[in-house]
Amino acid sequence: MDQLEAERLANDGAYLRFLRERNMSVGLYALDAGAQDHQQPHQQDEVYVVLSGRASLTVGDETTLVGRGSVVYVPARVPNRFHHITEDLRVLVIFSPPES
Repeated sequence: MDQLEAERLANDGAYLRFLRERNMSVGLYALDAGAQDHQQPHQQDEVYVVLSGRASLTVGDETTLVGRGSVVYVPARVPNRFHHITEDLRVLVIFSPPES
């Protein structure tokens, strides 16, 4: 994870895709405490695995608190965003099919 975080920082972005296969892709998403999540709904199903940090996550009309160890499924095309980020957030994001 340290190597992925270093690569993400070197590419100056909040998201680093590090695996893309025929049926899925995986990336690291990072939002610092107090940051805004500006992502738009994706065309793929997603699974979020929170590696560290704390935030609220709204998926559709449902909001939940997430922290280290949280796993959340987000259906394709459903609006979702992290907010009220109180601790630097690092999230493993799995897309199926792979993001384009």
